[in-house]
Amino acid sequence: MKRLSLMCSVFLVLISFSCVYASETMDAVKSRGYLVAGVNTGAAGFSMPDKQGNWTGLDVDIARSIATAIFGDPTKVKFIPLTSQQRFAALQSGEVDVLCRQTTMTLSRDTSLGFEFTPPVYYDGQGIMVPKKLGVKKATELDGATICLLPGTTTERNISDYFRATGMGFKPVLIESKDELLKAFVTGRCDCLTSDASTLAGMRAVTAAPDQYMILPERISKEPLTTAVRQGDGQWKDLVYWTVLALIEAEDLGITSTNVDQMLTSTDPNIQRFLGVTPGNGKALNVDEKWAYNIIKQIGNYEEVFVRNLGPGTVMNLDRGMNELYKNGGLLYSPPFK
Repeated sequence: MKRLSLMCSVFLVLISFSCVYASETMDAVKSRGYLVAGVNTGAAGFSMPDKQGNWTGLDVDIARSIATAIFGDPTKVKFIPLTSQQRFAALQSGEVDVLCRQTTMTLSRDTSLGFEFTPPVYYDGQGIMVPKKLGVKKATELDGATICLLPGTTTERNISDYFRATGMGFKPVLIESKDELLKAFVTGRCDCLTSDASTLAGMRAVTAAPDQYMILPERISKEPLTTAVRQGDGQWKDLVYWTVLALIEAEDLGITSTNVDQMLTSTDPNIQRFLGVTPGNGKALNVDEKWAYNIIKQIGNYEEVFVRNLGPGTVMNLDRGMNELYKNGGLLYSPPFK
């Protein structure tokens, strides 16, 4: 009996410790009064400050959605620009609460860095951009090319794997700053530039003559871009995880920033649970029951976020492609909010 009593005591202590630890980041954010999000130093369509210092982009809207879920206010967030070399250390050290910065989820990162990844916020693939005057139409014509790329990313390994698999060689030019990387490419220091296709589209958009450059048709990798948090903080991971899914679920349910108030009177039980009319989801995440309503009302659903930051009429001018809902031929899919 003493042994059983001791085991029960240890079990209860472990449960207690787990519950306290699980709320560590959430408690810190609430106590501070704002979220601290790590973003790219400047990536058109994803995270870019304007001349007044106001951040915009898909990743920025993800961070604002998390802040809205917690505080009901999308402005309660501080953005910390991070290079590809700085991002992981900043998250590990606690400098940022969440990493909303075009980060590819991989097995090695998931198992060795001490992170948890959310569902992808953007499905991408690595591409190669060349000047049209180079006369290259496909990647297999690049044997011996000089290629500019960022170190410390999946980009470096992907391009090496691709050239090795195709029996070609290349000369890498590693440059840590994205601005310097683009400058080196535009001034002819390298024949081509490689990165995620969405990143290349953004870099091309800010050149003096975008029409002079083309992104080759090949996609040489899978790049599911995700939001990341530290491991061991289950409650915080759940909030970030389901915030991303809320944008997707809202689009799937047909809920937008313009009709969300009308949807509050819907008799659909799925919509009632999602918007907090039927309580439960908010309590499960330790936030207000109207957390999802607040996000959609103030940020919009995934389609609205995509169109605003990446779609036709923006400098990115991208179509949805893989980032369509599953029922429209894409990869976006949310588990039930129940």
